Amino acid sequence: MEFKSIPIEKPGDVNFILGQAHFIKTVEDLHEAIVNVNPQINFGLAFAEASGPCLIRKSGNKPELIAIAVKNVQAIAAGHCFMIVLGNAYPINILPAIREVREVCQIYCATGNPTQVIVAETDQGRGIMGIIDGDSPKGVETEEDVRKRKDFLRMFGYKL
Repeated sequence: MEFKSIPIEKPGDVNFILGQAHFIKTVEDLHEAIVNVNPQINFGLAFAEASGPCLIRKSGNKPELIAIAVKNVQAIAAGHCFMIVLGNAYPINILPAIREVREVCQIYCATGNPTQVIVAETDQGRGIMGIIDGDSPKGVETEEDVRKRKDFLRMFGYKL
């Protein structure tokens, strides 16, 4: 067995969700879950089939976001992984709907940070072992940092 680190390649202004699901209809169900939250969300998604023809299935409403999802799922190359790339939304907006999709087994991460996917490779294929999401902590927040965090959340309407 060999471990590999696969960097997620994306523009800095997009967020993504990386997860695992288990059935060919995952692509359609994830697509429907996203547009049922808000049909105006720009997104692309890709899903790596793990049996039969083992194709990367894709969907979405923005070709450039679909291409980012496909490129990253190809690089990860782990069966049954999926990636949703968001253009004008944040993962927090759709995560509850994604978790409700019956085929979804696990969400590995939902972020806009630089990310590395740790995969194990065997003679059978690859599997996702974990995620490196962003940077390591550089300290503990001060009272000023607490105030900035609270102001930031209220600026976006996440808190009253």
